[in-house]
Amino acid sequence: MASALQAVLIADIIASSAQRALRKRLGATLAVAAQRHMHRKWIKLPYAVTAGDEFQTVAVHPHLLPHIILDLRILLQPFSLRIGAGIGRIADRIQPPVNRLGGEAFQFARNAMDAVKSGSHSKFDALTFFVSRSESFNETINLIYGLNDTLVSGITAKQWKTIAAFTRNPALASSSLRLNLDISTVSRNLKRGYYWHLTATAKAVESLIEHTFH
Repeated sequence: MASALQAVLIADIIASSAQRALRKRLGATLAVAAQRHMHRKWIKLPYAVTAGDEFQTVAVHPHLLPHIILDLRILLQPFSLRIGAGIGRIADRIQPPVNRLGGEAFQFARNAMDAVKSGSHSKFDALTFFVSRSESFNETINLIYGLNDTLVSGITAKQWKTIAAFTRNPALASSSLRLNLDISTVSRNLKRGYYWHLTATAKAVESLIEHTFH
């Protein structure tokens, strides 16, 4: 039985019934995301669509979750994601298929997804929720993501496109050429799309996870 704490991520598509050819589009995009995140050593298993529009994976380390979450939101545009994350133990050897694995990390992630779907955890809407054994950590991180997700919900399609281009090559000049926009427009789209807020949140949450589960 694995003894180290693991991080499980479960996600699904909001309003998926309105999306055409969803399964095919989702599968193709997740293949790109999996290749990218495996190359970066962010995830232990490729993303697996396990039920309808739901998919899951196991992170290499819990502190990588905020970076995985942000990158998934960028890569999977125009889909809007609900994400549940669980930090705990996994009862089995970590190997595919991911839907055959079990343990508290998976149960925590499922509980987190249920909380996002029901909206029962807070009086404000959130797209991301964490569950672990640490109640103080859960309270803090879910407040952070509740505020962060308020910003995420306000990002326009053009701003997401600029964020995606800048993420691929983080230079204003390169993004300007790729998007056929002037540099000032790229800079404005990043600022108004809360890009700097989102990346600062990911770094702060990474530090919070490391200090909590060191």
